[in-house]
Amino acid sequence: MKIAFFSDIHANLPALDAFFKDIEQVRPDALYCLGDLVGYNVWANEVVEAIRKRHIPTIMGNHEEALLLPLKEDDRSAKGITARLLTTENKDYLTNLPRHLKLVFETNGEPFTLLLVHGSPKAVNDYLVEDYPEDEIVEMMKAQNAQFVLCGHTHIPYHRTIQTGMDYTHLVNIGSVGKPKDGDPRLCYALITLYENLSKHNPNAIRVEFRRVNYDIDAAVSAIKESEFPNELADQLLQAK
Repeated sequence: MKIAFFSDIHANLPALDAFFKDIEQVRPDALYCLGDLVGYNVWANEVVEAIRKRHIPTIMGNHEEALLLPLKEDDRSAKGITARLLTTENKDYLTNLPRHLKLVFETNGEPFTLLLVHGSPKAVNDYLVEDYPEDEIVEMMKAQNAQFVLCGHTHIPYHRTIQTGMDYTHLVNIGSVGKPKDGDPRLCYALITLYENLSKHNPNAIRVEFRRVNYDIDAAVSAIKESEFPNELADQLLQAK
């Protein structure tokens, strides 16, 4: 079984369009979005509507959570600009997203749980970086009875495997579609293959592939520069930082 996980689009419609074209070629069995659909570019409504019309299961990111806060009239931050761009219907959709999802698979009577979060199991704005303390990761995963955690938020992809006795747990940051920060400006998402021998005792029962795809970054950069958003966001797209 192949499942595609993507996150942190940040209103970058050209990147999302390229992502969907790649998905048509990859043809995964399922597709999940880990939040931060909006922020940093002008296509907030278009991105939300593209996700909604495809009925993609989606969780809340910190940019969606920020929409729950009162908006000041003079707020010129990216989050303030985004809040004013969004239609009431799309804002309602974003602010009612769940904060996490669980996917439970069973092999020979043994459950194997994938936990989908934006930041970490603790909070949507927690940075689950690659060198996060191992004991804290294990504790969080045990509390959720999860063998596999997928997250976004940092915009930096990685796959980390932790062995505890005979058990293996996996932590995957799936990267960012709309605003990579790892020095590679191409969009990034994760394609996860779950094999028939799926088990917490078998570290090779899972394959993680980070797919990098080119998109029309010039269009995304031009849109920022012609908008109220700070020009530095355009530079960050080009430099992927």
